[in-house]
Amino acid sequence: MTDPYWNDPRGPGYGPPPGPGYGGGGEYGRPPSGPLYGGGGEHGPDSGAGYGPPQEEEESSLVRMYAVTGGRTAPRTQLAMEALVSSATSGRLGLSFTREYRAISELCRHVRSVAEISALLGIPLGVARVLIADMESEGLVRIYHPQVQESGPGRDLLERVLGGLRRL
Repeated sequence: MTDPYWNDPRGPGYGPPPGPGYGGGGEYGRPPSGPLYGGGGEHGPDSGAGYGPPQEEEESSLVRMYAVTGGRTAPRTQLAMEALVSSATSGRLGLSFTREYRAISELCRHVRSVAEISALLGIPLGVARVLIADMESEGLVRIYHPQVQESGPGRDLLERVLGGLRRL
């Protein structure tokens, strides 16, 4: 028995969509589901909704994220995913800001990491980094970068660890 998905003359992946035997319900992946995509995401109000076939709104969401960042895939400043972010404004952002900015500002009323913001909003980490860096340059959020130790652990500590490992 030949599998049209893998045995297509053009190469793997050109055949019909994989069926349930490939770990999916015939879909190529789950559609985006965060609050910015119209769903509630993992923590949103309608998080119990299952994944159905993609709708037009969901298909255009990825293009929208590309447009929101101006086509940029990297932030203007170095931004680690474990960096902490807090809102620099006391009130809510007005309607003159994008809904992404307003959502990030609302989440950052409590200090959160860049990765956490990305997950809660259901947007890719790269997009979250670009948006947060832009918001910092506009003075809308504060970023607390993790402390990076310039030098590694001391030689005496490494020798004690090595000695302990040898005794094992």
